[in-house]
Parts: sequence; structure tokens; C-alpha cells
Amino acid sequence: MLLGLHAAAGLPWWACIGLGTVALRGAVTLPLAAYQHYILAKVENLQPEIKNIARHLNQEVAVRANQLKWSKRVARLTYLKNMRRLVSELYVRDNCHPFKATVLVWIQFPMWIFMSVALRNFSTGAAHSEGFSVQEQLATDGILWFPDLTALDSTWILPISVGVINLLIVEIFALQKIGMSRFQTYITYFVRAVSVLMIPVAATVPSSIVLYWLCSSLMGLSQNLLLRSPRFRQLCRIPLTKSDSDSPYKDLFAAFYTKFISRK
Repeated sequence: MLLGLHAAAGLPWWACIGLGTVALRGAVTLPLAAYQHYILAKVENLQPEIKNIARHLNQEVAVRANQLKWSKRVARLTYLKNMRRLVSELYVRDNCHPFKATVLVWIQFPMWIFMSVALRNFSTGAAHSEGFSVQEQLATDGILWFPDLTALDSTWILPISVGVINLLIVEIFALQKIGMSRFQTYITYFVRAVSVLMIPVAATVPSSIVLYWLCSSLMGLSQNLLLRSPRFRQLCRIPLTKSDSDSPYKDLFAAFYTKFISRK
């Protein structure tokens, strides 16, 4: 894709990497992210019904256990088995099984790996375009402080920028989640650690790869913010939920200010 874009547009490689990333993320991951939010919104709207079913089922199982002299273990297993069945029926009815929300990960991560490997091959001289080594073209098609896209960024500006943007994405996600479960908290800490570790890793690979990572992260941040817009969510037909806000950006800024700036 990058070779085709470079040949068709005639742009320098730094622009092709940026434009290609924007086009790929906009055409593939943005629709999938909107679909993810669509599924999660439907699942969220089912929670009151699920809680109501759980309450009634718990009462029914308690009565049945008392009649048949079930042990606590048998009663608990019966409750869990029937609860899973009833919840699955709700997901089928509304066509919103939570697993469908993971399709973004299964597409985005392999795409990220594929693009990174392709740029590594370009930077090491494993590909040619119109008779010229792509490595030679990358060596002179950088910009600003990284004119050579095959070299490392000795200033660490690109690697640090990648880490900061990724951390910002994680914090935005964490700020919009109230009362996270223990598992969600562990995952958040894990992703924070990965974001920090990406900085030294990015400092050891060619600037072409780090530029792609930065553009991809910036698109991810923009995508995250866009999907908080009530108008965009309405355009994508994402159902309204109880947690939706009429002023998401104002709320996000207030939460960010309270967590990182105003606390003593």
C-alpha cells in the first residue's frame, strides 16, 4: 500500500507514511471502533434488565433450594448456569454479544504489526520501487530533525512522543470509567507500563517505524475523542446510554484537571 501511494502521489516518504496511516486508520479502524461503541452501548443498556433478571432468578433458586433441600453449592451452580443462559438469550435477542466488541483488536493489532514489519523491511533494504532501493529513498525523505528515516531518532523526540500519546489515550479511557473492576484496573496498569516501555523500544528502531507508530497513536487519540462526540455517535447510530454526557469534552477536561493538576 505504501509503495503504491508513494508511486501514485509522488510525495516524500514521511508524507506517505503519515497519509497512509491516516487513510488506513480512517477506512478500517474508525468504522470498527464505532461498531465497538455501538455494541458496548447496547450491552450497557441491557444492564438494568440483567440486574432485574438476576434478582428474580436469585429468589426463584432460593425457593427451589429450600423445597428440594439443595446445598449452597448446588444452589449457586444452578443460579450461575441459568443466569448465563438468560444473559446469552438477551445478547442474541439484541444482537450485541460483547465478543463482537473485540473485533477492533483482532484487526488493528495485526495491521499494526504488518505495517511495522513492512517499514522495517523498507528501512533495511529488503524492498525496491521503480528500480531504486526504498532504503535509499527513505534515507533522504525525512523531515525536520529526522531527515534520514532509516536512522534512529537520536533526539528521542519521536519515541517520547509515542509514549506520551499512548499514555494520554490510556488516561482518557481510565477517566471515562467509573468504578472499574479489579481486572480492568490491572489491564489499565499493564497498558500504562507497555506505553512507557514503548519509549526505549522506539528508540532502537528506524525513524520510519516510529513515525508510523506516532501517526497511528495520534489517529487513535483523535478517534477516541471523536467517538465521545454526541453528534458523531448519533451519526453512527450508537444508542444513547445512561453514562453519555451532553458535554463530554468539558467533563473530560474537568476530570483530567481534578486528577492530575488540582490534587495536592
